[in-house]
Amino acid sequence: MNVIFMGTPDFAVPCLARLLEDGHDVRLVVTQADKPKGRGYQLAPPPVKKFALSKNLEVFQPLVLKTDGVFDKLAACQPDLIVVVAYGKILRKRILQLPKYGCLNIHASLLPKYRGAAPIQWVVLNGETEAGVTAMKMDAGVDTGDMLLQAGIPVPEEMTSGELHDALSVLGAQVLSDTIKKLQDGSLKPEKQDESASSYAPMLDKSMCSLDFSRPAAVLHNQVRGLNPWPVAHCMIHGKIVKIFRSVVSGRTDSYPGTITHLDPLAVACGDGKSLELHEMQIEGGKRMSAADFLRGHPMKVGENIHHL
Repeated sequence: MNVIFMGTPDFAVPCLARLLEDGHDVRLVVTQADKPKGRGYQLAPPPVKKFALSKNLEVFQPLVLKTDGVFDKLAACQPDLIVVVAYGKILRKRILQLPKYGCLNIHASLLPKYRGAAPIQWVVLNGETEAGVTAMKMDAGVDTGDMLLQAGIPVPEEMTSGELHDALSVLGAQVLSDTIKKLQDGSLKPEKQDESASSYAPMLDKSMCSLDFSRPAAVLHNQVRGLNPWPVAHCMIHGKIVKIFRSVVSGRTDSYPGTITHLDPLAVACGDGKSLELHEMQIEGGKRMSAADFLRGHPMKVGENIHHL
């Protein structure tokens, strides 16, 4: 099958790799522009571009999609299918109608729940016990097209967004492969999304990071793992911001929220009468380390308070 692939971040790379493994003719890879990265703000290519170039695929990085030149470039590839995986731009109607089989999107949620830019993180933030991937036929809306195929996996209570991301990226490649096979043999059965069951997953920002220990321990635990690896939950210890990467919900306590109840493991009282163990942390200007190593360099006492920003 002649395919145009549109994608940008790490999540999309396994899908592109699977298209090649399955023998499809990827005629063009469309991705977003290189962006400044690191302390020197050197331009860095998106992960999809790096992978595509390693496979000698043609890469196209238009700043906008609405020009005639972009459409002509895509049309010249004579695609049977356009595959879109976390590309980051909205496709207009004439592009959606260009391929013989339309445009197929791999979305990292069990639609219609968690439409939008950050489905993986919001699944974890909300404490969901199941996540998944949906293949859908794209329409003019945002993640509103007919569902073609879904697959789910359990979300263990200690899993971070980063770990779920990696698991779903692999699952997404399998769902893509299975969907195209069913598309080719005519066995797909498109299903309309239930609008009454839909929810939205907006982009994350740093205003979500502060840990307020007056809240329930489970909510804070989900905040820690949902914001790992970015933008990372944090609190204030000895006047400095400390990022928290790993946590565990612990036992009952009568201590006031924000009070340290134990040092081994380091545990903080929360608003629901439970404790939150802090297992992995990083003080501003320091390295990421275990709580035990952190306490060796920054001694604390039971009864001391940890604050939120």
